[in-house]
Amino acid sequence: MKNQVFNPYLPSWEYVPDGEPHVFGDRVYVYGSHDAFGAPIFCVNDYVCWSAPVNDLSDWRYEGVIYKKTQDPGNRLGIRSLYAPDVTRGPDGRYYLYYAFDFLGEFGVAVCDTPAGKYEFYGKVRHKNGKVWGKKSGEQFPFDPGVLTDDDGRVWLYSGFETKVPFVASRWHNLRNDGGVVMELEPDMITIKQEPKVIFPIKGRPGAFPHAFFEASSIRKVDGKYCFVYSSQYNHDLCYAVSDRPDGDFKYGGVLVDLGDLYLNGNTDEEHANNYLGNTHGGMLNIGDDWYIFYHRQTNRTSYARQACAEKLERTPDGGFRQAEVTSCGLNGGPLRGKGTYEARIACNLWAKGHRTARVDRGAKATEGHPYFTQTGKDRECDGDQYIANMRDGATAGFKYFAFDGTEGKISVTGRGGGQFLVTDGENTLATVPMNGTSLFTVSPGVHPLYFIYEGEGPADFVSFTVE
Repeated sequence: MKNQVFNPYLPSWEYVPDGEPHVFGDRVYVYGSHDAFGAPIFCVNDYVCWSAPVNDLSDWRYEGVIYKKTQDPGNRLGIRSLYAPDVTRGPDGRYYLYYAFDFLGEFGVAVCDTPAGKYEFYGKVRHKNGKVWGKKSGEQFPFDPGVLTDDDGRVWLYSGFETKVPFVASRWHNLRNDGGVVMELEPDMITIKQEPKVIFPIKGRPGAFPHAFFEASSIRKVDGKYCFVYSSQYNHDLCYAVSDRPDGDFKYGGVLVDLGDLYLNGNTDEEHANNYLGNTHGGMLNIGDDWYIFYHRQTNRTSYARQACAEKLERTPDGGFRQAEVTSCGLNGGPLRGKGTYEARIACNLWAKGHRTARVDRGAKATEGHPYFTQTGKDRECDGDQYIANMRDGATAGFKYFAFDGTEGKISVTGRGGGQFLVTDGENTLATVPMNGTSLFTVSPGVHPLYFIYEGEGPADFVSFTVE
């Protein structure tokens, strides 16, 4: 690769959650929702696309706005948001973008001749009689589309949402939320050929998985089998299930990634997660023999400014996948260099004194006194200055992983406020570094994490560190 690549893998000013990666030609394209820093709700920006060469996942290119929310005929004033999308190349060679139209219970579809060109509104997913799906009382609530054009040209659309239908939808349509559904589409990519049926029951229903379906449908082919990725009842993990056919008989596979590394090493305590929790959503990417899981993290103490991350997956002997650890070096192909300057924003572990974490989706009080990722200024598309704010005594920021040669070096920290940082590799204390100061340190040769534990009175902002 040309450069090192970190998590989040897009620029610090970019907030693209729900990322669905797809390989079209010789590039990886990521489609997602588009949050705005400082916004009070989800997904207020237009859809954008980012892409990278399949042989260099450090070289991400901004493709620009591919679909404006005002292009939906029901949203000419732009007051509604467009939620998590997915894209597939149809049997006709064109590219189809599917999206949830806010909480109104509709799937919109847009089409383009190229993967990242200007998509044009195509229509709403509908029944054979022309009625839009989601308009009839008792229908399953359309949400979080995942779409697959199969090897035989058949098109499968997945959807689902566990939470009670928002008031605006239930009042108008009295829709249901029984779990994840699948339907087949006609070759026109918009008409339902086989009606939606529930194949992933929600928590408490017969047939529900140990990590029951919640939302975030995503579908891929893995070794000729159908691999369904979703967010579970816990809402901070991505899990998977596998079947020999696209429309049923899925068997639970396990957790692919969790925002706080819960379920690794037997830890299930949310208050002792390795990072702050909230929803996540993403999909799998295959390049050669390598598989990755894409997901998003939370920033700014809310669920409304989420950022794109990814981790490499390891296979199990039976063809499944092991749970990936959340890291700072996800797409890098290995650990980061043990020398250089690194922004604090690439921390993959963050918690308050006593290893206390919280769910950002439970309001400001839940995160009071906790460190968090943020930036100065308003939402913008220029070089950002993201950092970790509100580091208080005992707060910890962790970075994984770095390859060290074992020689003595210097480590310095930049930030705002007083105090100092105790630097460890998780087992040994390496240095004590004053804010905006430098200290000598030695770490044994090999691959190690770095943890920065703040010591001081009052809050401090952690901007970056340098190892030389």
